[in-house]
Amino acid sequence: MLQISHWNNSNSKVYARLRGMAGGEDGRTMRDAGLEQAIKAAGGVASLARGIGIAQPSVSAWSRIPAERVLAVETLTRVHRYILRPDLYGPSEDQVTSKSQGKSEVDEIDQLRAAEYGLLSLLLGKAPDAETLKRVATLRGDGSDLGIAHIELAAAAAATDDRAASKEFFDLFIGLGRGELLPYASYYLTGFLHERPLARVREDFDRLGIERAGPSREPEDHIAILLEVMSGLARGEFEADFIEQARFFDRHLKPWAARMFADLEMSQAARFYRAVGRVGRIFMELESEAFTLS
Repeated sequence: MLQISHWNNSNSKVYARLRGMAGGEDGRTMRDAGLEQAIKAAGGVASLARGIGIAQPSVSAWSRIPAERVLAVETLTRVHRYILRPDLYGPSEDQVTSKSQGKSEVDEIDQLRAAEYGLLSLLLGKAPDAETLKRVATLRGDGSDLGIAHIELAAAAAATDDRAASKEFFDLFIGLGRGELLPYASYYLTGFLHERPLARVREDFDRLGIERAGPSREPEDHIAILLEVMSGLARGEFEADFIEQARFFDRHLKPWAARMFADLEMSQAARFYRAVGRVGRIFMELESEAFTLS
């Protein structure tokens, strides 16, 4: 199953998946080995459910991890998707060998890009919990602009706690009536929500065969959803080449994302998220330059 998942600030779920693939499970309670390992890695059923933003009874009813949940569980538990669902993600030895020959350098770069998109999507999709902050605090950097921004983000994560981060997230993106920032392409490009930029996102989702499943109140032009799609494109989880990555970025992120991250970086209400804004702004600028030169 190839999919993207995103959790918004109200814990309602947004799932995008390739059209025509299978959905959830049939409610059997005997767990397979992949699910058992994920539960153990997460620290129990309750921790797994909480970490991926769904109710505990839903996880308790699984016999194996539903296809549309695999990547979210992998991100949370760090148990590889090949172990979680080998029927979906287990390539043969010949496939692994052929894919690795002559492509290791490119694959490594794309994996790093995908990880960067995924990190930003995670932090902008919902307030980070204590475990997420702990992981972000382990980020390392170098002397490049992005490396220094990573070091600053790690320090900011180490200096805050989940309650402070949750309040900051609320003030910035939710607020009483509305947050300080509205991280939607429509708003940044037109000044209003649900405008033509959102329609363009939906057009490309349809063209790429990506559809949403389950209830959600977030429009698809939310920054976290767009970043997560780019993460999937960079990892090769969709049938799309580099040109498609560039097209999606140019249409849906390049016109506004760096500006949104700059606003976040300059926000007076931001502390932890100021560092998130810096990482995002620099990364968007690097991606824009790379796609232009390609």
